[in-house]
Amino acid sequence: MRFPLHRNRQPNKSFIFLLMTSIAGLLLFGVFSLTAAQDTSVPSAAPTATPLPRPMPTSVVTEERATLEFYFATLAQGQTGLLRITGDGIAGARVRFLNNLTDFFQVDGDGFYALLAPSMEQTPRKYDLDIFVWYTDDTRQTINTQVEVVLGQFIRQVVTLPPDKAYLADPEIERDEFARLEGIFSPVTTTKLWDNTGFALPIPGGEFTSPFGAFRNFNDSVETRHTGWDIQATLGQPILASAAGTVAYTGPMQIRGNSVIIDHGLGVYTTYNHMQQIHVTRGQTITKGQVLGLVGNTGRTSGPHFHWEVIVNGVFVDATQFMNLWLP
Repeated sequence: MRFPLHRNRQPNKSFIFLLMTSIAGLLLFGVFSLTAAQDTSVPSAAPTATPLPRPMPTSVVTEERATLEFYFATLAQGQTGLLRITGDGIAGARVRFLNNLTDFFQVDGDGFYALLAPSMEQTPRKYDLDIFVWYTDDTRQTINTQVEVVLGQFIRQVVTLPPDKAYLADPEIERDEFARLEGIFSPVTTTKLWDNTGFALPIPGGEFTSPFGAFRNFNDSVETRHTGWDIQATLGQPILASAAGTVAYTGPMQIRGNSVIIDHGLGVYTTYNHMQQIHVTRGQTITKGQVLGLVGNTGRTSGPHFHWEVIVNGVFVDATQFMNLWLP
């Protein structure tokens, strides 16, 4: 389209404004279209978590070629502690604590680590800690020291079961279930399966209602201990995996009801209990935050809620303390 020239006449200002506005609009539309196309064809990358820096050790023991670092001063009953050992030419190490042998696991470029966990019923006092180190030149070394286990802060609770579930207070049923769980927790996957983001609550923002280690009295007749934390939740609410791992068990149990157990490697397990529905299968690889199932009211319960447990080296530990522990 050609616009006529008007000699010896001032340009029409309205016309020029309209023309410039049209051109600017076309240019803006082109840029917007290009940007939109780029956003659609090249999605932004998912954010990656930045690992937290390793904290300073509370104490250090250096003997001969090895340096042993403690990341705790004392261990309360049912809590988890972290050890680190470094030195030139170390090929591996093992720790003996409370008559249990646990292998250190290697972190590339950062030495070797091990987790210690006294049970909630461990007698408070000092215990021997023996570290066995072997080197690439076939030499060996032993470091002998001690760890103090101190009293945990545990409350007492009275729990009343409804008549149709009162039989589940039978101590024999509880012993049988513990024996079954021990068989599930006994295999130790020798690699770390959790990622650098560590562990998180299975129900984000959930309120804790019953603490780990509580002395419980059921129906004024049976005394037992609480092996996990209860989290307030509504029936049918999604339950998320605390960390990456592999499903070690799914199915019903008499006390824990419909349950999922995840192996996170290196002797660390988590359990998710009293579920209404289970959405995963045994042997399945799990990512952190994946939906495992829905909150329910199965097993030994007095109402809908969620029971969460963490196990380290075959011992039930305080899940909230473990979740806040720095892990390599």
